[in-house]
Amino acid sequence: MGKQATEMLKGTLEGIVLAILAGRSAYGYEITAWLRDQGFTDIAEGTIYALLVRIEQRGLVDVEKVPSAKGPPRKVYSLNAQGSEYLNEFWGTWSFLSERIEQLRQQITDTQGNGE
Repeated sequence: MGKQATEMLKGTLEGIVLAILAGRSAYGYEITAWLRDQGFTDIAEGTIYALLVRIEQRGLVDVEKVPSAKGPPRKVYSLNAQGSEYLNEFWGTWSFLSERIEQLRQQITDTQGNGE
């Protein structure tokens, strides 16, 4: 992943993680593994854990400690009502920005195609 993609991802990763948690509860490693499976191969596990701490502190997720056969209890995160509201706002902002950027790209492409 290039530097530009990394910078753009920083602004959207929180929404992406909340979207994952909207689908099902998960612990940090599961979220990181899912993101890597989806092509976000450069995401460090520490980045996800730091993000999970932030969204927990902001009250966007509920946390349950679940025993693990492989070590200490795992913190399983699930989206709560406040997180769902925040995620809806995220999708609205995402749609607004992506539509405007696509319009801009199309305008520039059309202008270049007309030789202007």
